[in-house]
Amino acid sequence: MEMTNQKPDKFRAVWVSHSSIADFLRCPRTYYLRNVYKDPKTNHKITVMSPPLALGQAVHEVIESLSYLPAQERMLIKLSKRFETAWQKVSGEMGGFKDKKEEIEYKNRGLVMLDRIQKNPGPILRKAVKIRADGGLPYFWLSEEENIILCGKIDWLEYLPDDSVHIIDFKTGKNDEEAESLQLLIYLLLAVNTQRRLVSKASYWYLDRDNSIIEKVLPELSLAKEQVLKVARRIKLARQMDHFKCPKEGCFACRPLEKVLKGEGKKVGVSEYNQDIYVV
Repeated sequence: MEMTNQKPDKFRAVWVSHSSIADFLRCPRTYYLRNVYKDPKTNHKITVMSPPLALGQAVHEVIESLSYLPAQERMLIKLSKRFETAWQKVSGEMGGFKDKKEEIEYKNRGLVMLDRIQKNPGPILRKAVKIRADGGLPYFWLSEEENIILCGKIDWLEYLPDDSVHIIDFKTGKNDEEAESLQLLIYLLLAVNTQRRLVSKASYWYLDRDNSIIEKVLPELSLAKEQVLKVARRIKLARQMDHFKCPKEGCFACRPLEKVLKGEGKKVGVSEYNQDIYVV
């Protein structure tokens, strides 16, 4: 077979992330509507906001803001005060809340989560590593030969005394991460390929119920790459064939996005990644 010397092109590459892969595995139509389709009027991708997403966004914004501060300064301002500022971005219809009662319920859940961190800071008070992203998401070539890039943002990288790092993912939902989830595999690949230190630990922190982190078994690196690349290839093929069909012809995941296309949603803003944000 004749070999070509054509260099990989990041502008023509297929970019995948934990969220886009999860969309595809849940429903290819959802993947298309969130990651491929662009509104012809704005040339923006679309997303639908919901109360659980609003809660997660606000809590994660507070946690991420701490990672930029020296460890000794992270608790000088109460997390509840930082949360009030973050919550303004998702208050009311911006967060998809149907009424004030529902908003208060979700906001109180967020305050309880951050109070849990305030009282049990653990890794929050230790050194953290920030991955350079050059103004965007950290990324690396999952496969240069196949022009596939993996990108994403890890919640927290704790620096350990042996010069390794500890991946920590903060969970704001009520349910455990599913056993078949590729999230930990994806975060391991990102951490290994976007910074120089070894990854020695990985943990989840279920903020809705636990006062401390739960350590997970680190996946084997080559197996992680194989599994993630397998799904990425399916996504690339679906894009090439323009074949994105909901397995249920209208599931819970794609139904709200379909409503937006039918004009049944209300646009409430634009995200930091230039997605048009709707509520339905």
